[in-house]
Amino acid sequence: MAGNSQRRNRRTSNKKGMQVGSGGNRRRGLEGKGPTPPASARKGHKKNRVANAQAKQAASRRPAPRRGGAKGTSEMVVGRNPVFEALRDGVPATTLYVQQYIDNDERVREALQLAGERGNIHLMEAPRPELDRMTNGLNHQGLVLQVPPYEYAHPEDLTAAAYDNNEDPLIVALDGVTDPRNLGAIVRSVSAFGGHGVVVPERRAAGMTAGAWKSSAGTAARTPVSRVTNLTRALEGYQKAGLTVVGLAADGEHTVEDLQELGGPVVIVIGSEGKGLGRLVGETCDYRVRISMPGGAESLNAGVAAGIVLYEVARRRA
Repeated sequence: MAGNSQRRNRRTSNKKGMQVGSGGNRRRGLEGKGPTPPASARKGHKKNRVANAQAKQAASRRPAPRRGGAKGTSEMVVGRNPVFEALRDGVPATTLYVQQYIDNDERVREALQLAGERGNIHLMEAPRPELDRMTNGLNHQGLVLQVPPYEYAHPEDLTAAAYDNNEDPLIVALDGVTDPRNLGAIVRSVSAFGGHGVVVPERRAAGMTAGAWKSSAGTAARTPVSRVTNLTRALEGYQKAGLTVVGLAADGEHTVEDLQELGGPVVIVIGSEGKGLGRLVGETCDYRVRISMPGGAESLNAGVAAGIVLYEVARRRA
């Protein structure tokens, strides 16, 4: 009996108090954790990094909230032929002022008829001295048309309109184009080739005047124009949104027909006929392209150059 007691004491002599169990953790640790997640979902995997980068890029291209843009200034169109042509070409107008006791010739009758057909233009009769005061003494010939301020779009409105239609943005930016007729012609080409708008700087550049409206042949009503205080900063904003900025230059490193990036989301920058692109704007461009001209001409009118490049973009997207 004494021997058995000694054996029991030896078996329990190594114990150091109460023993704590695993609480079932070992059993749960042996259970399966489900199927292995795909590589794109595993943190640290190469495919996961690629997937995160693509998601970030897609998020940066989502259209931003539309905020609207600045307004231009009101304008007076004076003279019988200019007023008639403005009304005929769809230039927006609020009021047509007619001089009292005016000689009612054919142009006056046609202008009054067009204004009446619009239905939203007020007809006001005014004495000649009042029209002289309104026009600062210009030769108004008894007809003055009041053109309201143009409502410019915000630069982000142009990309948002493209994304709303599931299209890659196609935008034209103008650097130093001062002729309103060129601006109107470019607006017309942008509309014809499926572009989403035009960007112009506030200073030393043409705005959407009555002359630009006339040259656009009515397309300015459906093709937005944005006016920005700093063109370089606007271009950098488009780059951050995933657009490629392509400047048109006579000494460009690439040709229009060879640059593949024209087939994607793009901003085409066109400078003045004489000076071309400004230094900062040119340095901001991702690529500078030239138009091949076998005939040897030194440069093209800004409106003509824009039409050529826009046609090439539209051809690639067709």
